[in-house]
Amino acid sequence: MNLNHEVHNLLKTIGPGHMMTTAYDTAWIVRLGEIGEVIGEEALEWLREHQLPDGSWGAPRPRYFHDRVICTLAAMNAMAQRGRARDRERLRRAELALEVASKGLGADPAGETIGFEMIVPTLLHEAKALGGIHTEESEVLGQLAPRRAAKLAALPHGMISRFVTVAFSAEMAGPDGRRLLDIENLQEADGSVSFSPSATAYFALYVKRRDPAALAYLRNVTVNGAAPNVAPFDVFEQAWTLWNLSLVGGLDEETLALCQPHLDFLENAWIPGVGAGFAANYVPKDSDGTSVVYEVLTRFGRTADLEAVLQYEEETHFRCFALEANPSISANIHVLSALRKAGYDKRHPAVQKVLHFLLHTRAADMFWFDKWHASPYYATAHAIMACMEYNRIMAEEAAEWLLTTQNHDGAWGYYMPTAEETAYCLQALALWKRHGGHVANDVLQRGAAWLANHAEPPYPPLWIGKCLYCPEMVVRSAVLSALGLVNQE
Repeated sequence: MNLNHEVHNLLKTIGPGHMMTTAYDTAWIVRLGEIGEVIGEEALEWLREHQLPDGSWGAPRPRYFHDRVICTLAAMNAMAQRGRARDRERLRRAELALEVASKGLGADPAGETIGFEMIVPTLLHEAKALGGIHTEESEVLGQLAPRRAAKLAALPHGMISRFVTVAFSAEMAGPDGRRLLDIENLQEADGSVSFSPSATAYFALYVKRRDPAALAYLRNVTVNGAAPNVAPFDVFEQAWTLWNLSLVGGLDEETLALCQPHLDFLENAWIPGVGAGFAANYVPKDSDGTSVVYEVLTRFGRTADLEAVLQYEEETHFRCFALEANPSISANIHVLSALRKAGYDKRHPAVQKVLHFLLHTRAADMFWFDKWHASPYYATAHAIMACMEYNRIMAEEAAEWLLTTQNHDGAWGYYMPTAEETAYCLQALALWKRHGGHVANDVLQRGAAWLANHAEPPYPPLWIGKCLYCPEMVVRSAVLSALGLVNQE
């Protein structure tokens, strides 16, 4: 593999965001057949083709129960509404699979998918009304309604608008839930609802029926009826890609030239004192995107104000989004990395706050799970890189966990060996070794050899949205970054 050539191709490809399609969002597109949209019929055929052998829908691997539950419920409801007589057997198998998946919810190590407690009660109510569910719901599912009510009670003025993150899950309002929606302040300029195909399909069906802007957005983001989890996600794709590539250092002139348009974009998307979100025009901003964009811009000699990062500080940690129910570990890790880039001393109160937060949120084996990613290798590898100059002992203990969990073939993977997780571990261990950490050359070489043989997509979906998804170009950048770092050893 010619790494330089692959990096150049990557930089010529990234932009609005490349993401795999999902069963959850596609199930909502199926319902558009009700208003005569062709993509609804295409989506129905896609669902038929992508039902899993056990009868469920969702990611084939890993088997993540929250993903299976929400994707299967959404697909069952769509198929019950728009399917044919020949789909009855599919629905019977899906109900059995849903019962199994519901019982496994407590086993998912990273927890719920985004908006799970908001959306699933609505889908369950709908499934029962459609006659799709005949068994008792699990205890875990039965506990969702009170949590949903508590979250709705915390909304400003009790309404969902594009100014709050709950809008990303607007379909949770249900067919009769218009009273929860600030309808005139819900859509984005491109016609979407929070850049979510599923929320936008809901809007076009039940809020502003046949809304031309919403339908135009949906036609634009679907391929053969199938939709991604979010579109666009331009800031996320470009920032994380450049962050990964910047770890290698010493980028040649051609590579740096190809980075400039993306840096221009990120610089234009930056709002002083506020920062950035996952997409340039997404109204709610967050500390995760803000910290990564801050670090990328400053690494490449561009301008960004640290105040935008600092304004997310809370009493015990840095929040990711306003009104969040639980903090993001990876967002705090990226805040720490931004503080390090800004030159903050380890004794600074903000640095100590994040280190204290990380110390008390890690597992007994010295690794971290985060709510945005199904694998602990993402958060743990990034924590090592952020902590190595601030808390060497914490970084060393996390690095030791990486070393002890490498497979005999050189790969890493929490559920199964993956290129993505192997890339994260190689990034962290290569940089840890440069900082004096003990990492045997054989560890890096075996990992890189396996990665080189498994570097090409498709990659399993490990990122947590409303269901599992994969930002393919971001993962690709981590793979190329890891191979480049090992080549330098």
